[in-house]
Amino acid sequence: MQLGMIGLGRMGGNIVRRLMRNGHKCVVYDRQSAPARQLAAEGAVAAADLRDLVAKLEAPRAVWVMLPAGEITEHTVTELGSLMQAGDIVIDGGNSFYKDDIRRAASLRVKDIHYVDVGTSGGIWGLDRGYCMMIGGDKATVDHLDPIFATLAPGPSGVAPTPGRVGRDGRAEQGYIHCGPNGAGHFVKMIHNGIEYGLMQAYAEGFDILKNADSEVLPKEQRYALDLPDIAEVWRRGSVIGSWLLDLTAIAFAEDPELTRYSGYVEDSGEGRWTVMAALEEAVPAEVLSAALYTRFRSRKDHSFAEKMLSAMRNKFGGHLEPKGGS
Repeated sequence: MQLGMIGLGRMGGNIVRRLMRNGHKCVVYDRQSAPARQLAAEGAVAAADLRDLVAKLEAPRAVWVMLPAGEITEHTVTELGSLMQAGDIVIDGGNSFYKDDIRRAASLRVKDIHYVDVGTSGGIWGLDRGYCMMIGGDKATVDHLDPIFATLAPGPSGVAPTPGRVGRDGRAEQGYIHCGPNGAGHFVKMIHNGIEYGLMQAYAEGFDILKNADSEVLPKEQRYALDLPDIAEVWRRGSVIGSWLLDLTAIAFAEDPELTRYSGYVEDSGEGRWTVMAALEEAVPAEVLSAALYTRFRSRKDHSFAEKMLSAMRNKFGGHLEPKGGS
């Protein structure tokens, strides 16, 4: 199958490589010319701009947009809508807000251009591991694109089928699903990333407690100098809390046991905020996911004004003094 790809960063470029390795033809474009030249050397066709990319594709065209959520994706989808023809397909494989998908799909539908949103998980490891995909769009269009999704998906990956799944959608066992109409794919991926925040925070807090088990505030007989890399490694084997995130944590500890290369400044890419917004709209309690998001905000600050107020109030009602040095 032929596919156009816009955005050749860490994920977009490797999606193209995985497709080409399995016989698909790709036309590629990036504002930076170097990634397109590199992929052209590997067998792709490089386009000079969006108009050139559309011209190089055979109808009905399918163009995958792999760009950061927001203005750049909005502009790209809008321009594609002016260049593509009835029956063509625009795929947004980034992390767009699901309500934007609904709006964009409606706008393109007027021109009989199809829109598919794909929540794509796999990161920099996807070239070899494959990509878990959560897909939104009409059934006929999603089915038409199935050769693309089947190639990108990880497959069973050695995971045994879940007992009792007989008769259910077999694509889920391959690592991709059609979640529902436009927006459903990115909605499911949004919650996926919100859960990711919570899982990461749980690991981080647990290991922080382990690291401080030899704190001088503890009685000497209760202090433990624990080996965090070894704990991460042993938990990977037979433990109920084993996961790929723990696998990656063990790699990080093996490379740098004290994590000295990291400052602790933690960004968020938007999906955690949108998850909390969805919880508010649905009146669903989401204490863990909300706290994990707020902790990321906190990681970017020194002591805040609010914390100064807390310290001031404790001092005024109880005479509590801050430790020397403010730590």
